[in-house]
Amino acid sequence: MTPAEEKLAELNQPSLWSGINAYRSDPLIVDLTGTLPRGIRDDLDNLGRYVTSPEAQELARMANQGTPQLRTHGPRGERLDVVEFHPAWHALMRRSMASGLHSSVWDPQADTEAKNQAHKVRAARFYLTAQLESGHLCPLTMTSASVAALSASPAVQKDWAPKILSRKYDSTNKPAMQKSAVTIGMGMTEKQGGTDVRANTTTAEKVSEGIYRLSGHKWFMSAPMSDAFVMLAQTKDGMGCFLVPRLLEDGSANGLHFQRLKDKVGNRSNASSEVEFSDTFGFLLGTPDGGIRTILDMVTLTRLDCALASSGIMRASLAEAVHHTRGRSVFGKMLVSQPIMTRVLADMALDVAAATALSFRLADAFDKARGSAEEAAYARVMTPVAKYWCCKIAPPLIYEAMECIGGSGYIEERPIARHYREAPVNAIWEGSGNVMALDVLRILNRGKDLFETVFAGLARDLGPAGKKTIDVLRAAMALCERDEGAARLLVEQLALAAGAAELYRLGAGRIADAFIETRLAGGWRSTYGMLDSRFDASYIVDLLYPPAS
Repeated sequence: MTPAEEKLAELNQPSLWSGINAYRSDPLIVDLTGTLPRGIRDDLDNLGRYVTSPEAQELARMANQGTPQLRTHGPRGERLDVVEFHPAWHALMRRSMASGLHSSVWDPQADTEAKNQAHKVRAARFYLTAQLESGHLCPLTMTSASVAALSASPAVQKDWAPKILSRKYDSTNKPAMQKSAVTIGMGMTEKQGGTDVRANTTTAEKVSEGIYRLSGHKWFMSAPMSDAFVMLAQTKDGMGCFLVPRLLEDGSANGLHFQRLKDKVGNRSNASSEVEFSDTFGFLLGTPDGGIRTILDMVTLTRLDCALASSGIMRASLAEAVHHTRGRSVFGKMLVSQPIMTRVLADMALDVAAATALSFRLADAFDKARGSAEEAAYARVMTPVAKYWCCKIAPPLIYEAMECIGGSGYIEERPIARHYREAPVNAIWEGSGNVMALDVLRILNRGKDLFETVFAGLARDLGPAGKKTIDVLRAAMALCERDEGAARLLVEQLALAAGAAELYRLGAGRIADAFIETRLAGGWRSTYGMLDSRFDASYIVDLLYPPAS
């Protein structure tokens, strides 16, 4: 330690959670990625060192402190409609695009040694990067997911895919086809509709084959400096989906007038805008009446990222709290050794482990869905379930981790403050909790076959606990058939069962036992720290958050 650090240690001030490899210090993700080729694991090792480095953490701090600024007009009164970002934002974007977070699952040249595990490889990189800074991941998520929507129109995909697959980040304000790489945003929400996109009033008039003129507004359009946006609009045939360039081929504006940037609780490094537009040209994706179906292919992928990001920031927050409690003495012994604190940390560690395991299990299903009916069923049923639960538990868990640190956890200088402000957005974007629950009911109303397929896999992985757990899930499912208002009960029970099943499958038996008995078999809990003494809290903490050697 430096003399300054030694002085702080004497004052009972632990070192910061910095310079500790986020990959190597996480036994669960090391296990989850253990079957990946050595070269990819080495890359994850490098990324794990980077995301906690002082230099990277400073970029994250600056990107969130120097928030985006909207310039609607120039000095002559001309419309500009540009958003300026802090240089730190561009540095984060540059590195993450070089890692392929925006494109790797679609790139036939990416990670060729792990060809059938593209979603899992990207999930590991995304999970680690979320522990550094989540705001810049928004445009990367949408860009990656947009390829699913673009595939509905092969001609559009042919033109845009090479620019999307490029890893040479280009922030210049030029037409898309003149740039080395592009990013894609999304505009779905409108003032009067919100989640109810069928109530959208934006209109689209056909100009020529595959090209429409759009007029309307979007209440939330994130990453407004993206090179194009996937939007929904009403055609004469129904709801259509469109790719709307920000600039036309000659460099002129495509009629998108940014009204203001949202002053958000978190996600501050990333801009979200209100936009009005008319005489704005867009390329039709799919059929003129199939827009919702087209954009849902994109939304499914973004929901996986919401679960992964939530798991990542929970992991980073709890790692910071455990590290702090190991370095601070209270009432004559280290804080981590105080029985109540140990129980709280262990209880949180169980949720983080289950959320991480569930998110990666979902990514694995995405990789295997095309060749397996069981995996396809898992991906369809568990996407809204994982998104619901992982995102829903993040804010209270991160707050509890903040409380473990105490007053010094409630300051903006620590990364945990950024994680806490960021946490709610993943539950709100791409479908709130109720929307996820309704999606699960929609699947149920079309038949129980997919659920039964998922239940069979869970029963197998849960082992002795399987039959009783599946009986509980079937009872919850029957209740939902009579009472739509009970949907959240089914979704949460299914998430808990699936998280436990994956922990068992991974061989984390004692962790899985503690999780399933306290979550599925336990009574009502509203806070952390209620583990029974028969579960070794110190073992749980040390196993999932091993002390630095």
